[in-house]
Amino acid sequence: MKRVITYGTFDLLHYGHINLLKRAKGLGDYLIVVLSTDEFNELKGKKSYFKYEERKKLLEAIRYVDLVIPEKNWEQKKSDVNTYMIDAFVMGDDWEGEFDYLEEFCDVIYLPRTAEISTTKIKLNLSGTNSV
Repeated sequence: MKRVITYGTFDLLHYGHINLLKRAKGLGDYLIVVLSTDEFNELKGKKSYFKYEERKKLLEAIRYVDLVIPEKNWEQKKSDVNTYMIDAFVMGDDWEGEFDYLEEFCDVIYLPRTAEISTTKIKLNLSGTNSV
């Protein structure tokens, strides 16, 4: 079984997120999504509209997702890869090069983002600001 892992906040879930999850699942048999906790988001200076438990429920309802676990800090990626015997680590290409250090443990793949949509863009549009 080929295991794939990806990370994110997945706030205001949209079709760009679904595209990423579908493509990530297409790279293997089992997809683990590591979801940033509210506390970790706060450390990153991010605030989610939905709390962790609600975002987790949304992700668990998506057919491409097999398991959702919490992301509590930046350093856990290496241990997650080893603990869950990961074959492929997948992130959006806006993170290109940031996780290459994991290549000694698994394949590292950066997938193109869905260009016309992002949570940031949605939040800006809803606030009346139309530019990112």
